[in-house]
Amino acid sequence: MNGLLRTDGARIIDAQGDPVLLRGAALGGWMMMENFMNGFPGREHQIRHALKKVLGEEKTEFFFDKFLEYFFTDKDAAFLKSIGFNCVRLCLNYHHFEDDMKPFQIKEEGFKHVDRVIDIVGIPSLKRDAETPADDCKCAKHGIYTIIDMHALPGGQNQDWHCDNPTGHAAFWDHIHFQDRAVNLWEHIAKRYRGNAWVAGYNPMNEPADSEWTRLLSFYDRIVPAIRKVDPEHILFLEGNTFSMDFTGFDKVFPNSVYAVHDYCGFGFPNRIGRFQGHADQEQYIRRMYDRKVAFMKEHNVPIWNGKIRAAKPPRVKYSNCVEGEFGPIYERKENNPDWELHNNERYDMLERQLAIYSDESIAWSIWSYKDINVMGLMYLPPDSAWFKLLGPIIQKKRDLAVDSWAYDDAHLQDGLFGPLHKWFEDNVQPPYNKKYPWQWRMHMQVFRPIRGILLAEYLVPEWADYFKDKTFEELDELAASWKYENCHQRERLNELMSTYAPMTSEDKRLEGKVIKAEKTSESAVTSADKSVSGVGVFELSPEEKKKAIESQQPVPVAA
Repeated sequence: MNGLLRTDGARIIDAQGDPVLLRGAALGGWMMMENFMNGFPGREHQIRHALKKVLGEEKTEFFFDKFLEYFFTDKDAAFLKSIGFNCVRLCLNYHHFEDDMKPFQIKEEGFKHVDRVIDIVGIPSLKRDAETPADDCKCAKHGIYTIIDMHALPGGQNQDWHCDNPTGHAAFWDHIHFQDRAVNLWEHIAKRYRGNAWVAGYNPMNEPADSEWTRLLSFYDRIVPAIRKVDPEHILFLEGNTFSMDFTGFDKVFPNSVYAVHDYCGFGFPNRIGRFQGHADQEQYIRRMYDRKVAFMKEHNVPIWNGKIRAAKPPRVKYSNCVEGEFGPIYERKENNPDWELHNNERYDMLERQLAIYSDESIAWSIWSYKDINVMGLMYLPPDSAWFKLLGPIIQKKRDLAVDSWAYDDAHLQDGLFGPLHKWFEDNVQPPYNKKYPWQWRMHMQVFRPIRGILLAEYLVPEWADYFKDKTFEELDELAASWKYENCHQRERLNELMSTYAPMTSEDKRLEGKVIKAEKTSESAVTSADKSVSGVGVFELSPEEKKKAIESQQPVPVAA
């Protein structure tokens, strides 16, 4: 192994000029813990603070360090390799590398587990003086690339929990101080990993959501040269606005860069836009959402990443540099849904439609996510794990109250408080004033997120932490060990799909009859900056829309 990956038109190639199709999974819920994935309320920094009050600093640090260690080991890397993956996306929280009260002071200890995982999946050892050339790298242990993703930046680059944002407001875009800190952190990361051939590249920010659009573009104009000055060779994985679903306003491409789109589909979620039945209109919805999101990449012939990237095709085909950065449905659990197998099979069918499109387009992808508490992961914690034995009651309480803003089902709450409350808002905030960024969130989503997802979640944080009261070091170690590969279960059909589609390209004959073809239209798929972007991604029908659809016994409508 020698040389770094780089882009060549719409392809990613290695030092020999051969195409490399990066496909794998994200390590979500690891160095950026998420409430619905790990089983806590609120945000990661909140539970760390609450746990320190209950356990003290020494035990808290011990527990989280063991969690990070056990979450990903050599056995995990070997498993990912066995199903055909060649890439993992490392999702990071800036809090590991910098304290808010000590801005710009980078913490060396924050890189401990990043270095460890890069060494596990890629090279056994790499001198950290940032001067080691790629040709000095030893042979890979598992031959898996990593993409370093900053999932949470100071101030929050989007409105949500998954950037450790407790406010619902993306303050990153309002204060140059936060942006200065992000640039400083990335300069340190680029210096540390330059020349490391098993790092495929850098993902400067996950799912930006800038209500004014222009600030994101201005930040890219700043962060790209800053990284390039330190490390001119690694690929940059740049995401679109509004949770990487919209490239409206993007008017140029950066050299040696891949553009990432997140392609979550509403059919993969409970109580969103209906269940996937394989109808023609539902299939066209899946295709239409994908085509809309990748129009910019195809127009400019740059690689796509869904957390995904395009591979080589015959020269007659023009490609775009796009990657499927994230995609994947929510799965039902037996204890919560008597029809769990039926619903899950419908979502697997939907997922296979997406994978067939990605294979036909020969793009790279990174499914969300590798491991969790039985929500989306390829691997999940079983109900008899120490984690569930301790935290099962609070996890169930969160579900019953629909506290999390992802993977929730709040249908049972509509006849009580929330149905009338949603209607009250809709009755009193009339068009055109009822539109609020992010545009794809309907008004009822704008209402419940601050009430349940922020306020109620904050009240539940100390209750969650009290479950750990008086735990010994041995008990904390056992809890963290719940996340070990050997203690988790595999989601078998999902992993079968991964094994089938991870190596698949457009020339594979197994794609015959499976690919949803794009609709023919005389209108350009690229939307102008002044047009609405509603419908670009996951959204929900309002409670009233759902009720009308059920009463009329008509198929639930889908977004245009």
